[in-house]
Amino acid sequence: MPLGNLTETLGRKRAGHLLRRACFGASVQDIDLFAGLTAQEAFARLVADNLPDPPLPIDPATGSEWIATGPTDANSEPFELSRFLNCWMLGQTLASDISSDLRPSYSYRERIVFFFHTLFTTKQSTVNSSQAIFYQHALFRQYALDRDDKIVPDLESSEEEPLDDLLVPINIKELTKKICVDNAMLIFLDGRLNVKGNPNENFGRELLELYSIGRGLEGNVPETQADGDYYYYTEQDVQAAAKVLSGFEVNLNFDFNPQTPESLRQGDKETGLPRGSVKGGTIAGSHDNSTKQFSSRFADQVITPAPELLLNGQPTKESVLDEISQLIEMIYDQNATAINICRRLYRFFVYHEVSEALQADIIQEMADILVSNDFKIHFVLEALFTSEHFYEGSAGYADDSYGALIKSPLDLVVGFHKNFNIDFPNYLSQYDTFYQSFTIPLLTQMSAQGLNLYEPYEVAGYPAYHQFPIYNRSWITTNYLTNRYNFIRTRTSNGMNIEMGQVDVLSFVQNNIDNAIARDPQELIITFIEYFLPMSEGLSFSDPSSSELTAERLSYFMNAFLYSPQIDMDPEASWTFRWDNNEDTETMANQLVNLFNAILQSPEYQLM
Repeated sequence: MPLGNLTETLGRKRAGHLLRRACFGASVQDIDLFAGLTAQEAFARLVADNLPDPPLPIDPATGSEWIATGPTDANSEPFELSRFLNCWMLGQTLASDISSDLRPSYSYRERIVFFFHTLFTTKQSTVNSSQAIFYQHALFRQYALDRDDKIVPDLESSEEEPLDDLLVPINIKELTKKICVDNAMLIFLDGRLNVKGNPNENFGRELLELYSIGRGLEGNVPETQADGDYYYYTEQDVQAAAKVLSGFEVNLNFDFNPQTPESLRQGDKETGLPRGSVKGGTIAGSHDNSTKQFSSRFADQVITPAPELLLNGQPTKESVLDEISQLIEMIYDQNATAINICRRLYRFFVYHEVSEALQADIIQEMADILVSNDFKIHFVLEALFTSEHFYEGSAGYADDSYGALIKSPLDLVVGFHKNFNIDFPNYLSQYDTFYQSFTIPLLTQMSAQGLNLYEPYEVAGYPAYHQFPIYNRSWITTNYLTNRYNFIRTRTSNGMNIEMGQVDVLSFVQNNIDNAIARDPQELIITFIEYFLPMSEGLSFSDPSSSELTAERLSYFMNAFLYSPQIDMDPEASWTFRWDNNEDTETMANQLVNLFNAILQSPEYQLM
C-alpha cells in the first residue's frame, strides 16, 4: 500500500510531528508520553470517546449564556458577542479547563472542527449572528470524531406505540447534507434568498466547486470543450442543484417537544441543533417542486420529489430534505468527490503540494479508504497518522514531511501555549479575565499575523488552505513574520514581573528538563530543539555531519545563549557552575530568555 504502515515506537521527533499537525502542538510531557507509543497506540489516544462537550459561552454583561436562550437587550452588543464567541472558540483549541490526560484528544477533535471550517467556509461578519456561528461550530464538533454512528431517541415514540431508537450515520457525507440547511450557511451564501421562480445559485455553485466534488487538481484542471462545463459538473448541474436547495429560511429556534407534530418541529432531531426551516410551514411553498435534470457529468440523473413525502402533491419539509439527501448522495457517488476531500485533508495535515503522481497514489488510496468506510474521515486519518508516508514523506523528496508546513497564526499562538503548558484563567469562574486579559490579545496577535478567526478573505476560505500555488506560504510576509517574532519576544520572561501568558523560562527549565541535561549547555540546546523544532535528528556539537541542523545553526543558538554578550571567561563552564549551585539565577534567567528567543524566533519554529 502506498501509505505504508509504521510499526515502531514514535520517539520524540515523530511524536512532536504528530502532535503539531493533529493537535495544534503539545507540552513537553505530552511529547514524552507519545514518544513511547507506537503510531497505532498514539492515534488511539487521540480518539478518546469520553470527551466532554464544552460549556456554552458566557456574556460578561449578564454573567450567563446567550446561545440557547437568545440574546436580549441586557446582553452585550452583537459585535461584542461575536468577539466573545471567538474567544470561546480559541479556548476550545487551547483545551483550557480540560484535564491534562484528555487535552491531546480534545485538541485533536478541535483540529478537525477547524478543518471543517476551512472546507465548509463561512464568514462571521457576513453571517452577523453569534448563535448561528456557534451552532455551525457545534455541528462540526458532532461530526469531527466519526468512527461510530450514534443512536438518538425516536421523538415520535410513545408509551402506547414505542418505536426503536434511530441509528444516525455520522460521516462527512451526512455532514454535507446538514451544512446545506445550516443557518450560518443559509445566510453566508444566500440560501435563504433561493426560492421557486427566482433561484439563487450561490450555494449550489460553491457546494459543487468548493465543498464537495471540486474542479480537479489545482495546476492540472482538466480542459473542457464547452463553456459552462467544469469537467466534473456543469452550469446545468449548478442550476439543478439550486432548485433542489430552494425554499429555506433561517430559524435559530428549535422545538423537540414530542407533543409538537413532526412537520412543525424546528431543528434537527438527529443532531439536536437548530437548522434552517422551509418557508411556508407545513407546505414548503417556496421550494421548486419540479423534476431536476442533471447533466451527463452525473449520468443524466434526475432528482424528483418522493410522492409518499408530499402532502396533496405539495412539497413538505420531509420531501425537500429528501431531495437534498438525493443530491448529496449523487455527488458523493462520484470518485472525484472523495478525491477532492482527501486532497483537502492531505494539504491540511501533511503537505501543500499534490502532484498528479501523488494524487494517483496516496490521495487515491485515502479516497478508497474513505469510500469503503462509509465516508468516515476517522479511518482516513487513522491510516494517514499511522503511516510511514506521514512520518517519512514521499520517496525522492526531502521537504514533504517534517517542517513541511508553515504554521498558521492559530498554530503558532496555540502551539506556543501548549509547548509551555501556560495556565489559562478558568473560563467558568473567570470568564471576564479569560476574555479581556487573555484571549482577546491572542486574537489580536493572530490578526496581526494574517489570520482573522472566522473571517476568511473570500468564499473559498483562507488562501493558505486552497490558493494554488502559494498555499501556506501566504502566512509569511515581512510584516507577518515581524509580528510572529514580536509575539514570541513578548511571551518570554526572566521571572521578574511576569505577566499573564508569559513563560518564566528559568522555572520552565527547572520543572521540565532533567537536571543532568539542564546543567550541560550543549545538551540543553539539543533538548530544546528536539521538543520545539521539527528538524531535530542527529543533533551534535561534536559531530554535526549527520545533523538535520547545520553546525552554524547550533553555534548560532549557543552564541545567543552564552556568548552574546560574553560575560564569563568560560561561558559553558560558568553556566554549569551556576546551575549546580543555584547561583546568580537572574543571570541564568536572562541567558535562557536569549536562548528561548533565538530558538522560538527562528525560521525553523515557524514550521511544523
